[in-house]
Amino acid sequence: MKVFFIADTHFGDGNIIVYENRPFGNTEEMDRVIMENWNNTVSENDKVFLVGDFSFHDTERTSEICHSLNGEKFLVMGNHDTESEDYYYKCGFSGVSRYPIIYDNFWFVSHEPLYINRSMPYADIFGHVHGNPIYSDVSERSFCVSVERINYTPVELSEIKRRILQKGV
Repeated sequence: MKVFFIADTHFGDGNIIVYENRPFGNTEEMDRVIMENWNNTVSENDKVFLVGDFSFHDTERTSEICHSLNGEKFLVMGNHDTESEDYYYKCGFSGVSRYPIIYDNFWFVSHEPLYINRSMPYADIFGHVHGNPIYSDVSERSFCVSVERINYTPVELSEIKRRILQKGV
């Protein structure tokens, strides 16, 4: 079993294509590419943390998308995930949290970036900032998993660790 992270899929959100200059002609293409990348990377036995802003589709389509994606899925809700926690469970998530979580006693998993300094024994995996150049893709204490920064494909925890360690050298 592998563990993956991805944020800001924004399934069905045509505005995000324009706002973030995503390389898609329409939402159908964007949804298809992200879903294909996900399923080509993640197996049924893997875990995936969706770090906010999952879908803008109606309930039926959101549920279809969630159930079609490989792996056991956990949602850390973002600012655009406005439905109830129960709604997201019904759509197919195994775990849902409105708040940041701590994974494996070290990783903060938060939709918005958290302040982490060198004196703290944690690192943050976050989304929300999309392609905003103010934020780094990776630092000694953080890693951004907004889809624009990870080629619209879930990134494995081992890759996050490797890239963070490179920053610390």
